[in-house]
Amino acid sequence: MARDEAAGAAACLDRLARILGDRQPALFLDYDGTLTPIVEHPRDAVLSDGMRRVLDRLKRLCTVAVVSGRDRRDVQNMVGIGDIAYAGSHGFDIAGPGGMHMEHEEARAALPALDASEQELKQVLDGIPGARVERKRFAVAVHYRKVADRDIDRVRAAVDDARGRRPRLRVKGGKRIFELQPDVEWHKGRAVLWLIDALGLRSETTAPVYLGDDVTDEDAFEALARRGTGILVSEEDRPTHAHLRLRDPAQAERFLRLLAGRLEGVR
Repeated sequence: MARDEAAGAAACLDRLARILGDRQPALFLDYDGTLTPIVEHPRDAVLSDGMRRVLDRLKRLCTVAVVSGRDRRDVQNMVGIGDIAYAGSHGFDIAGPGGMHMEHEEARAALPALDASEQELKQVLDGIPGARVERKRFAVAVHYRKVADRDIDRVRAAVDDARGRRPRLRVKGGKRIFELQPDVEWHKGRAVLWLIDALGLRSETTAPVYLGDDVTDEDAFEALARRGTGILVSEEDRPTHAHLRLRDPAQAERFLRLLAGRLEGVR
């Protein structure tokens, strides 16, 4: 298994190197399912020591940003690495080096609707075993990974009802999750493009590279389709805007370690 992971990571890096040519990569990384395996409870998605070490190496070699559906402060604490950019809540809340901070102005107007939806969903879903409501600053996530199949439609209906009463919100899906978000034209792809500008990365010598595993990462893959490279981290053979593929977070870690080694060699 380790040999297969190493071979797959090396092959992905070789293909990326051909795409990049002489350009320097700027890394944008999803968290859950990309830097860490998917687990039953988000608090258990702990970054491994090996992954943290390689990210710390990479930040000294190129731009590194973490782009997550998690609350920005949450993912920042989970990663625990300074001097890199963090985009939380699918990019509605961004912070980075030099005092960089952005909260989407239109999204802030939806905060009262999110507050009301959170309270409503906690009451309505209280009787469904396994359903869990998680409040983020710019989203209300309803996890149904541990909900029986017969009850999933009830969970979906509750989320749709909550959204139906609040036109400022939209429903987005992910891996065993429904999420109410501000209904504005913003997502991970827009957030990455914002970061590219904010970090001064619009240069012919720099190429953005995005690693992600979920359907929510497709917005970023699509946004970078013509100006960067998307790498899907998934065993699932599904349609994607990504250019390359890694099997799982373990293979992603090997890939990032090899990339760090290659960048160190270039220097």
